[in-house]
Amino acid sequence: RVNRIEDGIDKAVSSLMWLACFVGFLMMAHITLDVTGRVLFYHPLIGTIEVASSYYMVAVAYLPLAHVSRGDGQIIVELFTRNLAPGRILRIDAVINVITMIYMLVFAWYTTEVAIEMTHEGELGELGAGYFWVWPSRWLLPLSFWIMAFYLALRSVRDYRKAAEA
Repeated sequence: RVNRIEDGIDKAVSSLMWLACFVGFLMMAHITLDVTGRVLFYHPLIGTIEVASSYYMVAVAYLPLAHVSRGDGQIIVELFTRNLAPGRILRIDAVINVITMIYMLVFAWYTTEVAIEMTHEGELGELGAGYFWVWPSRWLLPLSFWIMAFYLALRSVRDYRKAAEA
């Protein structure tokens, strides 16, 4: 049963990373079309900056959070821990993961509340010629933070197990 949970979380982490890559590609294509239209035809696409900042950048910045942690891509300072035994380092890592998970849970809870509120209000962004829905992008943050929190919980358990074996 634990392996199914681990596999599910790993699949969710990978899926969010692939989604972020796809959205990054869409952003590049959209901006390229906007610049091409502006330079060659003197007619830019309306709302490129608004859509990029409300959707594309949010997805590219937040969806890969858990993937970065899975690959140890975050900054780690080993000034005080480089000479410690591997088991002790794993225990420290597990504690740090729990602390980070608590932060992620707070962020997830708060951003979920905001997303619910903005969904009920039907949050809109302004374009040159009208309006567009912004509220769906509000759900990208809670999704990212909840997955990150679950991943950190899983990783803490793994680190504690490895520390006990070491």
